[in-house]
Amino acid sequence: MELQQILSFLAASAFLTIMPGPDNIFVLTESLTKGQRNGICISIGLVSGVLVHTLAAATGLSLILQQSEVAFQTVKYFGAAYLFYMAYGALEEKRIPFEAATETDAAPFHFWPLVRKGFFMNVLNPKVSLFFIAFLPQFVSKVGFSATTQMIILGGLFMLQGLVIFSLISVLAGKLSPYLNNDRFWLVTKWAKIVVLAVLGVFLLLSETNKPMPSLEAKASVMC
Repeated sequence: MELQQILSFLAASAFLTIMPGPDNIFVLTESLTKGQRNGICISIGLVSGVLVHTLAAATGLSLILQQSEVAFQTVKYFGAAYLFYMAYGALEEKRIPFEAATETDAAPFHFWPLVRKGFFMNVLNPKVSLFFIAFLPQFVSKVGFSATTQMIILGGLFMLQGLVIFSLISVLAGKLSPYLNNDRFWLVTKWAKIVVLAVLGVFLLLSETNKPMPSLEAKASVMC
């Protein structure tokens, strides 16, 4: 795996993680109402669930990519279709109702129940599995480590950046809440999410079995 490939993956992952959605809104709400420790614990659970989806995609999907050109093309078109479907879903998204709550009475702090809650929220969401099947192969190169190993490494990097971003959301919860009540913020992030998902879908359609995926710089040039 090349450094440019890893940096491209981290940039795309971080951008998608920052986009407002159920997970980071839930982390923000928990942090505002129950304190940043709760939000961080939920974050640990959420990113831990990524490991399950990564292993499922890496162990099964990588074999398909390596052994069958027909299967690769099938998965490629399915992944691209799902990314376009997500872009359409983003187009139809309504602003998530958010109301900054005041600090409640101190609730008992329990680390593992909160982590478990975030973990099952992620693992039991089939959309996350579909997303990883569509997203990870775009950053797998035919040179270097095996496809399985590369997907596991990428999944680990996704977990790391997700934990950092979710934890920052927890710590900065009070300062971030005004943005979520801003219509312009929601409009800009909505269209940014649509563009990113659509571009990822296009590059997946253009990918070939014997070539690494284009770098994020190439993607950015298309977006501009």
